Amino acid sequence: MPGGDEAALGRRKSQHLDICLDKKQYRVESGSTLLEHVHFIHRALPEIDAKEIDTTTDFLGHRVSAPILISSMTGGSDGGYAANKELASAAQQAGVPVGMGSIRILFRKPEVLEHFTLKGLAPDVPVMANIGGVQLREMEYPVIIEMLKRLEVQGLVVHLNAGQELAQPDGDRDFRGVLDAIRLFTEASPVPVLVKETGFGIGVDEVRKLFDAGVAYVNVAGAGGTNWAQVEGHRLPEAEAAVAREFEGWGLPSGLLLYVLSRSFDRLVASGGLRTGMDLAKAIALGACMGGFALPLIRAVDAGGKDAVIQRLEHYRAVLRGAMTLTGSRTLTELQRGKVYVEPALAELARSYSSAVASSDPSHDDQFRV
Repeated sequence: MPGGDEAALGRRKSQHLDICLDKKQYRVESGSTLLEHVHFIHRALPEIDAKEIDTTTDFLGHRVSAPILISSMTGGSDGGYAANKELASAAQQAGVPVGMGSIRILFRKPEVLEHFTLKGLAPDVPVMANIGGVQLREMEYPVIIEMLKRLEVQGLVVHLNAGQELAQPDGDRDFRGVLDAIRLFTEASPVPVLVKETGFGIGVDEVRKLFDAGVAYVNVAGAGGTNWAQVEGHRLPEAEAAVAREFEGWGLPSGLLLYVLSRSFDRLVASGGLRTGMDLAKAIALGACMGGFALPLIRAVDAGGKDAVIQRLEHYRAVLRGAMTLTGSRTLTELQRGKVYVEPALAELARSYSSAVASSDPSHDDQFRV
């Protein structure tokens, strides 16, 4: 199987974590989400009592305190295991869903199962397992399903990371059949299947295909945040690193995708470059049902453990509540009803993008035109 043995996998995961945490030495973020082109319509007379604001929402069979998702992050190394447990404990206390790192290593090294058994730390919120699309294609479904039952999770996140794999000398190169694998697995899975990119975005035509394949949610995970080609590049000799650097501006920005996709879909998760509470509020206002955070929270774990994560989550929720109050939105549904406007620059980019997609795909539906 591409990727080497479990020892090599563990070393790579450990390097990923070190690179992402050392922001002084390594630059891992690139581009813009374009959310800076989205603005709220302020109401000087909101006619609302801030105590009425309700940020709760339903997700994977649970009522959660806010539309905040602790995104799937690292796994496969000692540091990753410890971080996942801190994040799960924080999720339980804050009342928000949490995803774990990739469970790929469990099928090679089952003795680390206890590091992925997070439900005991977060019994009252959704916990999601995580596996790569290529691994889903290659593995026997009953084996995966049995693992999901052992982990007691409420969902499986399938991540699509072709851009990252191409930057790995020993990464996957064959990405055929992943959509079919997702379709077949959703039919057999005992839990909902979510699909996410890892920072380059999922386009409108692919989102449609994924929903047609039966997935419960699509996490657009667009550009503007952590660039995993850049992360991998920091591990490479200069010649290979130079190739990875050419992809610094690659991908579809999260704000652009949300602006286009929300016209047709209502089970979107926003991630990829969300860094602030205002980013979260804008993503929800554009139509996302949840906003996912990864890099800021893994850095919070490193800086102050569970307490630092909880503090960061409460900050996001406080800003969201403020935006809801100042737009006269008592509920998240009300926040999505015409509470923002976009600058012409983003609107024009959305039109250009939609036209390009329509031109490249004859089956493209006019519903995606902006």
